[in-house]
Formats: sequence, C-alpha cells, structure tokens
Amino acid sequence: MIFLYESNWWFYSKLKPYQHTTPEKFYVEACDDGADDVLIIDRVSTEVTLSVKKDIPPSAVTRPIFGILGTIHLVAGNYLIVITKKKKIGEFFNHVIWKATDFDVLSYKKTMLHLTDIQLQDNKTFLAMINHVLSVDGFYFSTTYDLTHTLQRLSNTSPEFQEMSLLERADQRFVWNGHLLRELSAQPEVHRFALPVLHGFITMHSCSINGKYFDWILISRRSCFRAGVRYYVRGIDSEGHAANFVETEQIVHYNGSRASFVQTRGSIPLYWSQRPNLKYKPRPLINKVANHMDGFQRHFDSQVIIYGRQIIINLVNQKGSEKPLEQAFATMVSSLASGMIRYIAFDFHKECKNMRWDRLSILVDQVAEMQDELSYFLVDPAGKVLTNQEGVFRSNCMDCLDRTNVIQSLLARRSLQAQLQRLGVLHVGQKLEEQDEFEKIYKNAWADNANACAKQYAGTGALKTDFTRTGKRTQLGLIMDGWNSLIRYYKNNFSDGFRQDSIDLFLGNYSVDELDSHSPLSVPRDLKFLALPIIMVVAFSMCIICLLMAGDTWTETLAYVLFWGVASIGTFFIILYNGKDFVDAPRLVQKEKID
Repeated sequence: MIFLYESNWWFYSKLKPYQHTTPEKFYVEACDDGADDVLIIDRVSTEVTLSVKKDIPPSAVTRPIFGILGTIHLVAGNYLIVITKKKKIGEFFNHVIWKATDFDVLSYKKTMLHLTDIQLQDNKTFLAMINHVLSVDGFYFSTTYDLTHTLQRLSNTSPEFQEMSLLERADQRFVWNGHLLRELSAQPEVHRFALPVLHGFITMHSCSINGKYFDWILISRRSCFRAGVRYYVRGIDSEGHAANFVETEQIVHYNGSRASFVQTRGSIPLYWSQRPNLKYKPRPLINKVANHMDGFQRHFDSQVIIYGRQIIINLVNQKGSEKPLEQAFATMVSSLASGMIRYIAFDFHKECKNMRWDRLSILVDQVAEMQDELSYFLVDPAGKVLTNQEGVFRSNCMDCLDRTNVIQSLLARRSLQAQLQRLGVLHVGQKLEEQDEFEKIYKNAWADNANACAKQYAGTGALKTDFTRTGKRTQLGLIMDGWNSLIRYYKNNFSDGFRQDSIDLFLGNYSVDELDSHSPLSVPRDLKFLALPIIMVVAFSMCIICLLMAGDTWTETLAYVLFWGVASIGTFFIILYNGKDFVDAPRLVQKEKID
C-alpha cells in the first residue's frame, strides 16, 4: 500500500511534500496551516474518502510528490498518477506557477498474476501510452490561481464563482486531466486535492523599458477537445470543436495595471481529413456528404459567445491542394452571413516567396483598423475595467503551427505597442522594435511558443522560427526547417498512430475494458505489409551487388541490373500506391477522428 503524503503542496508549494507507502491504501495529506484533512484512496475498492492525519500508519514509506494528476483504469485495474517533480515558471500576480516535469504512475494492484499473457502485453502498451503523453513537455499548474481563464473572463465573474474550487470553476476546454479527475470531481469535499492541469506553453519575464519595470507573460492553452496529432485530427467534430485549437493570451502587468490580448488558432472548421499515406504531403479531402454548415455554425456560435467578434485570418495557399479548403472556408463564411464574423484570406507562401518576409506588413496593415476596433483588455490598479477586448483574431494555416505563429506574434506586438504606450512605459513615438533587449526576449518567447505547440501536435519543433527569433529569414533557418520536415515526415507516417492512441486513452476518448476478449491493440497485418518491403530491399540489394560484381559481359551485367532495378522500383511504387496500409494508424479510436 502507498501513502501519498504532501507537505503543503496544496497551498505552500515551497515546502516538501511526501508520499507514504504500505499495502492497502493511498494517503494524501493537505498540510497548509491548520489543515488536518487526509485523502484516502482504497486500493481494493477504489473508494475515495476524507480522514485526518492521525489515521496515517506510522509504518508508511515516505517520498515526495507535488500533486495528484488523477486516476485511470487499464487492463490491470486502476492507476494513480502523481506529479513527482516540478519547476517554477514564475509568479503570476503573487501566485506561483509551476511546470510539472516528472510523473509516476502507481498501480492499485499489488500483483499482475490475474492477467493472461495477452492482457499483460496490452497493459504494458497502455502504460507506455500514458507515459508517452506525460513525457510531452508543457503541463502547467498553480495551486492558487485559475490558469484556464483569461484575465477578461476572470474579471467578469460573480462572488459565487470566486468561492468555487479551482476544479469547479476551470474552463473544461483546457483541463487536460479532466478525465483523470472524474472520480474526485464527483465528490466536492475532496476538490481541494484535485489539481487542474493545463497543457500548452507559459513563459514569464520581468522586463525594463525606459527604466520602467513590468512583467510580460505569454500563455498558450491547448484545448483537450478534438485533441490529437497532425494528420489524424483535422477539421471539426459534430460538436463544432476544432482540431489543434489553442487560445494564446499575452499579458502585461505594470504598477498594478493589467492588460491582455487574446488570439485563437484552430483547424479549418469543416469536415475534412488528410490521412498519411507515405507521400510527403497527403492531399486533403473534404467530406462530400457531411452537413458542413451544422458543425461550422456550432463552432462559431461558441466562439462568438466566448470571445465576441471573429476576425478569421486564413493563411493557406490559394492554389494547389490547399485551394479547395480556402474556397470552402470562404463560401461557408459567406453563407453564414454573420455580422460578427469577418474573413480575410492571405496566401502566406505566395506573398512571402523568395524570402520576402517583409511583405507580412501587408497583412498587418490590412487588419490594423480591425485590431483597433477589437482593442484589448485593461484594468487599473483599483480593479476598474478600462477597456474590454471585443473579439479575437482566429488564425489558421493547414497545421495552425508555423505560419499561424508568425502572424500571431506580429499582431501581438502591435497590441503590446499600444498597451505599453497607454500605460506610460513607452514614450510617444517610441517603437518596440527599437528596444533591443526587450525585442530579444519577445522574439525568443514567441519562437519557444511555436516550438511547444508544434511538438505537441506535429511531433517536432516549429518551422520558420528563425524569422520569429531574428526578424528575418536565414539560410540556416531553411536548413533547420528541412531537417524538421524530414522528422515530421517520419513521425507522421510511422509513429503517429501510437501518439494518437496515447492522447485518446489519456483524455478518455477510449476506455479500457479488461473483460473484452478481443485486444484492440492486436490488428492483423496483411501479407503485403511484410512481403513488399522485403522484396523491395532484396531487389535493391541485388541491383547494387550486380553493379559491384560484373558478369562475364556487359550485356549480362546490364540485364541483371535492369531486372533487379525494375523489380525494386516497381515494388516501391506498389508500396506508395498502397501507402495507407503501411503507415502507423490509430487502433483505439479511428472513425471519429478520420471523419
């Protein structure tokens, strides 16, 4: 049995928390001043109850933890996931923000003897999936501050809302351990032990311009609805949730005044897919039978309710395979005919070809008046709201990563310029671009944000970050983009099925049933999956051998080389033609993601 013993992890995270281990129960203690509560999780019945400190057995083995991520049911039974290491990111209005850097997955069961060999293997694979998600950088939490809401949303709340626990009041779109906390959520008396965790990116910097010090903060909140990996999760679902939806908030804190500017990104809100098939860039396919307007309207209805006006910036190519998506998006906006939605198409690659990234100013100038109308959120030291942000820019490209991040960083800088001038940090006529020290901080932070979002969705760092960091495109940046593109190609084709399954399991899109006689992980492979690659390798090897070991005559050598060469090339094209059969596809949740 394992006793989880936290010394002040709930309110005073600087003090050392502990885990105590014995054979029947988990114990977690809240050690803030005067608290006597202990959370008890029965490892046999899985019952969750509250008790007091004196009930913790003195024989318990102790080790540090920093919070409960939640519980999950696998083939072997329930597992408790705890945070074992953390890193301080900074202080947010006197609230400490942490990044969870290491976790432990603890079994309720003391033995695995009740499992068959197949069940043991499945359980091992499911554990690997959970650990894979936990290994992806970007889990953040605070024990005293609600990270899931923007400053503007938090300012517009009732006293009753302020009295709620962090779990009750959290924006469920951004609580990545919501499924893991479902058992604790059902019991309000134990909510203090339930730690909402955000997935995305947070950075905080203390900056100085003109001798005036202010805090600059960047937060990206990744939605757990329709979450997944690059090619297996595109478009929207029936509820209107968009793939790779991220809310990014830039915050300034100066002399008690607080300002923020919010932007969103998300996949093109239509029913479309782009399944990997061994080709470098699979052709996107728009569903021809789905009711696109239904999902499209659901998506933007929710966006307007949450954020207000929507200025859509569509950065996809207006020719080639991306053209039909751009046209369909524009048609849907026109058909919806909402005064709350504006649509702007900007062919990023066409406008910036030949390294002409200075031409991005065309787009920034085009939307400048709209941005001024949207404004930003500003509250004075007394808590009085001076301005509200009336809407957001919703930017997208195909992946909502590289091109999108570049544009968001430019729009955020323009807003920050206005905020700092209004707060008196910048003098009249001063430009942020002229503040070399701050510019370096700003550009690197946005590049780090791009890398974090890209690794979580595409599996590699972002492209085009040389421009974000330096303000110009470089040859080295092009080389690094090429390298990252190759890594993306490999992961998207040969490891993303496992990554997608891992996310679906973690978020509760798939639930393990240990009574199911058929293993969802054992998908039989067609004979060609094994035979064709072997034939291609053998044929290519024979072609090389024939070149190195010439026959008696050159005609004989040429005949052998041609035969084996044609065999290897022919097999290669057969594999490419049947590419979908050779990629690593999800096994747990398929149809809902692909459609």
